[in-house]
Amino acid sequence: MTVIGTGYLGAVHAACMAEIGHDVLGVDVDVEKVTALREGRPPFYEPGLDDILIQALASGRLRFTTSLREAALHGEVHFICVGTPQQAGSRAADLRYVDAVVDGLAPHLPASCLVAGKSTVPVGTTARLTARLARLTPAGVRAEVAWNPEFLREGFAVEDTLRPDRLVAGVTSRAADETLRRVYAPMLAAGVPYISTDPNTAELVKVAANSFLATKISFVNAMAEVCDAAGADVVTLADALGHDSRIGRRFLHAGVGFGGGCLPKDIRAFTARAQELGVGPAVAFLDQVDEINKRQRDRTVALARRLLGGDAAGRRVTVLGATFKPNSDDVRDSPALAVAAALHRLGAEVRVHDPEGTANARRAHPELHHTSDLLTACRHTELVLHLTEWGEYREVDPAKLAGVVREPVLIDGRNALAHDEWRAAGWTVKALGRPSPTDRLPDPLSDLLSAARGEPLRSTIASPAGERGRTPTMGLPAVPVARA
Repeated sequence: MTVIGTGYLGAVHAACMAEIGHDVLGVDVDVEKVTALREGRPPFYEPGLDDILIQALASGRLRFTTSLREAALHGEVHFICVGTPQQAGSRAADLRYVDAVVDGLAPHLPASCLVAGKSTVPVGTTARLTARLARLTPAGVRAEVAWNPEFLREGFAVEDTLRPDRLVAGVTSRAADETLRRVYAPMLAAGVPYISTDPNTAELVKVAANSFLATKISFVNAMAEVCDAAGADVVTLADALGHDSRIGRRFLHAGVGFGGGCLPKDIRAFTARAQELGVGPAVAFLDQVDEINKRQRDRTVALARRLLGGDAAGRRVTVLGATFKPNSDDVRDSPALAVAAALHRLGAEVRVHDPEGTANARRAHPELHHTSDLLTACRHTELVLHLTEWGEYREVDPAKLAGVVREPVLIDGRNALAHDEWRAAGWTVKALGRPSPTDRLPDPLSDLLSAARGEPLRSTIASPAGERGRTPTMGLPAVPVARA
């Protein structure tokens, strides 16, 4: 088989297919990437990939090339694993790289084969590529197209490839279905569910899954905004919701929001395709999902400004985390970097630390101060923002860190740290959707009695500095407390 496109998806797929016994040729137009892979050096950080790549190369079952002609001559099955980014100036997916694979591969195909797409694409792509291949393949050669979407989680991609929770095959013939069953025979023998369906459904499964996950994240972040106004705790709320088996606790983690190269662009491409199909209103709610997600970044910046006394100019702040999620060096559409860049634009001196993403973050945002040493990043800072939930940050000694900062003030943008331990070490801790222990919750009855006596309202929420007499804060527009 061939795996065309050796980025995050393709490199993992190629190495894992060789691991289970297939003869795999990886293909990419990027000469430097191919050279690195031939030497056993993945061009990105993914736990476990280094070892499996080296083993696959040593076995002789994995090679890499830049030639689509060589790929055409090698493969009985060709997996398309190239990127489908968002089009410039549009919400739709850019399929130029998918089309380029077909155009470069088809004229060289010597015999009938299966072209199996794994990239995330708009519904209808399989049918369009089938017609494109038919025009470009030599006479007598039949290249069938199937869609076999991936469901990888960055940081767990090797595990998700070798032990997936399901396999989906969008096929138009029994032969194509049997071919994919042979490809994944070890997984099927281990009892992995295999769903054989039509290509349109298979294409939709991927974007529907990402849209549902994005909706769940934005839902709990919307609840965090309500909790801020009401003086409630979104973590306890999410715990209570999670005990409902119909809902579940996973992805109900309030914070700065989702990012990366999949969820944001996939829900936008989904809404764009729905508009083309004339069913835009059916998925219009995804626009609000996207807006809620972006608003979490703005809310985090607003909270940071408030904790800095209303003006970030000239203030030193530290952002813990640059990648969009832990166990990755991927900084695409990273909420952490978006917040860091926004604070920089407000005049703050922003230092960024990340265990694996420093090089990529520096390339993406050279205007920020990047460091690989945590204590250096926090020295003399006035505000620390925890924005990517790396395990390293949960293991930090808050008392030790308090000894190097100028002001022990923390925003936990992922609600992942032990707040009681940090507060015990002298830190002021704030998080979206969670009141501080010193915050006073609105009490309508108390307000009613105070108003009757002509006294000032007492149901106010304190600021971190201990200021009183404000309406509920957290860096958001003020919400009046209940009055008689």
